[in-house]
Amino acid sequence: MRNKVSIEEYLAFLSLKYGVDPDRLFHALVSAENNQTARCGKLSIKCRGELQGKLVFLITNDQRVVAQFRIPRGFFRERHNPIRNLAKTNTMRRRLIEKNRKQQQLNIGDLRSGMKQVTLKAKVLEITKPILVVTRFGNYANVANALLGDETGKIKLSLWNEQINSLSVGDIIQIANAHVAMFRSERQLRIGKKGTLSVVEDTNSVNFKIDSPKQIGK
Repeated sequence: MRNKVSIEEYLAFLSLKYGVDPDRLFHALVSAENNQTARCGKLSIKCRGELQGKLVFLITNDQRVVAQFRIPRGFFRERHNPIRNLAKTNTMRRRLIEKNRKQQQLNIGDLRSGMKQVTLKAKVLEITKPILVVTRFGNYANVANALLGDETGKIKLSLWNEQINSLSVGDIIQIANAHVAMFRSERQLRIGKKGTLSVVEDTNSVNFKIDSPKQIGK
């Protein structure tokens, strides 16, 4: 709900994104206000109480948090559903298309330093031997680099602690919400706290073609 987006616009956006009829979403919120919980398609809605005169709602999808927001009590006293018409507007649909475009899966060859919210699928080609380092917070941590490749190039991925043993050479991995940084004049992919890393396939189950090596960082 950044950039002063109204609660009506935000709920209309959610109804479009998750394929929920705006009337069903509105009535599910009213039900959650009265009964604390409600279901709306694949979404679970919970009213967590009141804060500063506004009701706090939590929406989850298969136990994954979708959104948490506050709604004034008067919102539910509207004669007409205030999000129905907004969900049908071209402006709202363009916002959804733009958000999905930002989350579109990229190839390694598309990556540039400074890019954020990077999603890609690649093969693990090498994993360096872990070394023990002292972080900027004064803690000890194991760090290693995985060399990833796809049909368009190669890039290093920084691995920390338990991430190191979660991968093996030959794995096909899916990365989401990562960012690209420069380190010693070459690109590196970094997961960060909000990123995710998972193994989706291995060498024995997929033919993931990697072309001849390209110089990393070029």
